[in-house]
Amino acid sequence: MSTRDDPKARSLRSDNAFNERAGAITDPVFRSHPFFDPRDRVQARYEMLRRHHFDGLTVTAAAAAFGVSRPTFYQAQTAFEAGGLPGLVPHASGPKDGYKLSAKIVAFVHDLRAADPTLTTTTCLRAIQQDFGITVHRRSLERALARPKRSISPD
Repeated sequence: MSTRDDPKARSLRSDNAFNERAGAITDPVFRSHPFFDPRDRVQARYEMLRRHHFDGLTVTAAAAAFGVSRPTFYQAQTAFEAGGLPGLVPHASGPKDGYKLSAKIVAFVHDLRAADPTLTTTTCLRAIQQDFGITVHRRSLERALARPKRSISPD
């Protein structure tokens, strides 16, 4: 069965918890017992930490057995110490929104366009520069305006 047909693999992928390096795990328990799934990155990271802290594997040996680098081991350990098991759940990296375009600025542009629907994006960019003192990329503004309006008050 391919991972596309496997419901667990699909679920792990949708939660960003699929271990792309499952084949690199050489830990005997993960290779011999069906309960342990090397595709489950959270389970693998937890077991790696457990093997170090309770079974006495060195950091180097534990990292090697689970197919990760020592820095990855330490990152997992820090995440676990800070957040417990939920701390091991991977989070999407990178910015979630345009950091310059606050809700206040987007609302400002919406108001400008409501008052004069013929305003160009370039004109709106100039107005942002003039009123807020920041330079915004044209495409960033276009993406922000295309997003659904949020039900939060502008900052």
